[in-house]
Amino acid sequence: MILHRVLLVLHVLPRLLIVSAYPSKLPCNFPAIFNFGDSNSDTGGLSATSLTDPVGWPNGETFFKMPSGRNADGRLLIDFIAEELGLPYVEPYLDALGGNFSHGANFATTLSPILDQNSTLPLGFYSPFSLSVQLSQFLQLKKRSQVLYQQGGTKKYMVPREEFFAEALYTIDIGQNDLTSILFSPNMSPENYLQDALQRLATVIKEIYKTGGRYFWIHNTGPLGCLPYVLVRPPVGSEEMDETGCRIFYNALAEKYNAMLNETVVKLREELPAASLTLVDVYSAKYHLITHASNYGKIHLFYIVTL
Repeated sequence: MILHRVLLVLHVLPRLLIVSAYPSKLPCNFPAIFNFGDSNSDTGGLSATSLTDPVGWPNGETFFKMPSGRNADGRLLIDFIAEELGLPYVEPYLDALGGNFSHGANFATTLSPILDQNSTLPLGFYSPFSLSVQLSQFLQLKKRSQVLYQQGGTKKYMVPREEFFAEALYTIDIGQNDLTSILFSPNMSPENYLQDALQRLATVIKEIYKTGGRYFWIHNTGPLGCLPYVLVRPPVGSEEMDETGCRIFYNALAEKYNAMLNETVVKLREELPAASLTLVDVYSAKYHLITHASNYGKIHLFYIVTL
């Protein structure tokens, strides 16, 4: 498990740029959150498996006062979203020990890609819990939860009510590991790979829509060229860096993905007329924090897994 030094800046949510087709003044009374993603929103999924060592210290030391399965010293964006909605933190689906899914479930795991593992995503480097696998887990939970709910007893209070699936917020934060596979696989066609990844993402959203899901909160990817694990790779010349010290080519790839993601969301709005799809510009928010870090007071550095 590779650890890198990164900076943590709280209060990110207010700076996120929201792009929604149908702005609403209605209150956000979502009864549940179902999250799909990678380490950016993993609240303990991969740690609950035997595929890797559990996330240890110093992760969790600031807020939870102990490792919480998150690749951070405190809370993740998904935690702040849950807090703002008045919901409990979304528990990882893979954590079978005492998991309470009455208000949703988190299917995200660290190192998860959109596309399934194959020859371009070598086993051992990426999580086997791709977006398609996470969808299968969601469908299993939806089917199984109604059986448990009908059985009554204490199990009834550990799973979502049937109507929650139609009223829930579906959050998606994934794609960074797919871009990483392109960057470190020189023989891969970025254009074709991105098209395949976004087609898969669209398919997953459509499948959730078929089950009754209507409210989608989708994050684009952040500035890859500013990540520590990119900057510590073989030395590069100053001509490859922007004025902030981030690698230009890597950020350009992230921007390309985000532009294609925006086009994908626009098409989905046409194909799924009853859906509300919100695209969150995480890239701009994170790049702003990086370029204006001194504006946010004292900066604490700590170790986390950055993938």
